Amino acid sequence: MEKKADKLLKWFDLRSEMESYDAIHENIESGIVFRGTNLWVLMFAIVVASVGLNMNSTAVIIGAMLISPLMGPINGMGYSLATYDFQLFRRSLKNFTFAVGVSLLTSSLYFLLSPLNEAHSELLARTSPTIYDVIIALFGGLAGIVAMSSRLKGNVIPGVAIATALMPPICTAGYGLATLQFNFFFGALFLFTINTVFIAFAALIVCQLLKFPIRSIVDPARKKHVNRVISAVILLTLIPSIIFGVNLVRNEEFAQHAENFIAEVTLVGGNYLQSRQVYPNARTVELLYSGYGLNDSIRREIIEKALVHRLDTARVEIRQGYDATKVQENVRKYQSESERLSAQLAATTFNLRKMEGRVDSIRNIPLFGERILSEIKPLYPQIVGCSYAETYLFSAVNDSTLRSGKVPVVIFTVQRNGLRLIDRNKIEEWLKSRLKNPRVKMVIEES
Repeated sequence: MEKKADKLLKWFDLRSEMESYDAIHENIESGIVFRGTNLWVLMFAIVVASVGLNMNSTAVIIGAMLISPLMGPINGMGYSLATYDFQLFRRSLKNFTFAVGVSLLTSSLYFLLSPLNEAHSELLARTSPTIYDVIIALFGGLAGIVAMSSRLKGNVIPGVAIATALMPPICTAGYGLATLQFNFFFGALFLFTINTVFIAFAALIVCQLLKFPIRSIVDPARKKHVNRVISAVILLTLIPSIIFGVNLVRNEEFAQHAENFIAEVTLVGGNYLQSRQVYPNARTVELLYSGYGLNDSIRREIIEKALVHRLDTARVEIRQGYDATKVQENVRKYQSESERLSAQLAATTFNLRKMEGRVDSIRNIPLFGERILSEIKPLYPQIVGCSYAETYLFSAVNDSTLRSGKVPVVIFTVQRNGLRLIDRNKIEEWLKSRLKNPRVKMVIEES
């Protein structure tokens, strides 16, 4: 039995695949530095993540998390606490603080310059941390530090960067600063703190389990003090997360009960549900009905169904949209008035159409010259232009001015020496016949 147990334990043994302690120490030390390449990569990743949050694009956010170098100093803090290397811890904390400051500044600048400032679902999701974020950060951090300690790293590190989601909350905090929405800022910063603390805590646990060597002499009293501080920090981040998580579960449970309740009261006593609002945080349901009216018995029926679904009936608000009975009375009351108005409207519409016909004919008068030109051009190709108008002729008689009726005026443009006198007379006679008006005036101008 002991041999079988030993064989089984070998499957879970990490030491056979571990890097040397010195190699692990060097990798962690190099990962905590933020200058040159690491710093530029961080800023680029922050901009990419901010764009992804701004455009509500999950794929872009994942891309930003893949290239983020933020995991380095967090693992450095966990490793240095496990090995009581306080000098390395101070360096890791200093570099991490600097990286967070640069990240906040970069994301805030982006959201200040961005024309889009609406909070989408990806942004909103980074402002409500829960116990589930603790679990993700803890187990993601465990996977990360185990992979870093192994010679067979594979593709675990990028996956951990995505799972622990360090970039989106810090970018959301930058959004909160840029738009002065401090609920976004503090919620996202708390989520980022949870991820940071529990990734570092995961690194600390693995480093102690794998018995990483302590590289300096440590006073036992100082050891106890460090352990107390670590425990206090973990509790300070864990307790609010548990509270938020419990609230999340309760809100989901209330929302489910509310949806089941609403499904049963969609149609009640000849009234149909016009609109509904569910507010999980306030544990409130608002129902707006339209139909034949909500009497006391119908309201009682709705309240009884709310009790069945474990809803607080004091927070179920039932309102009447419109009463169909009153609508019918109003229809009968105003029916004769409607018929009278309909008759007036029909008469007005008829007159309007007549006026529109007249307006259209007036508008088409200038275009009549095109028709005349198309008809006479085959007979007299030397005519190159035609203009048509209707005007009045005024004549002075005994110091007074007389106005005739409307007279058609046709202006032909012809090539120089293009029309003989006899042709002009023929064209004038043709116009009088064509326009059915002997008073037509014809003008010939040479181009």
